[in-house]
Amino acid sequence: MALYLLSMHQPEGGSPEPEFLARVMRDVGELRDELTAAGSWVFGQGLHGPQTATVLRPRDGDVLVTDGPFAEGKEYLGGVTIIDVPDLDAALHWGRRYALATTLPIEVRPFRAAAGD
Repeated sequence: MALYLLSMHQPEGGSPEPEFLARVMRDVGELRDELTAAGSWVFGQGLHGPQTATVLRPRDGDVLVTDGPFAEGKEYLGGVTIIDVPDLDAALHWGRRYALATTLPIEVRPFRAAAGD
């Protein structure tokens, strides 16, 4: 089994209509239930908007603390899910399902193996 990160990228702007959001949350909940039943669920959670971010940058032996996102953009990281699946094909299967459920772009990336694995 291998760990994969499913990153959900949201467009900047207002929140979706309550009815739409309720459907998305229901569908994502069903996906989580399926992943749990398959023994592949590890972790998942939505994030607050980028305006709540704090960035820490090393500078001249100190750390500079600034408000706001690391990078400006029209999309931001809105949530993550970590799954434990046999291979990339299985991760892409779940990524497609999340893309359809959320209507958002989903980035699928494998974690590096830990040293000694």
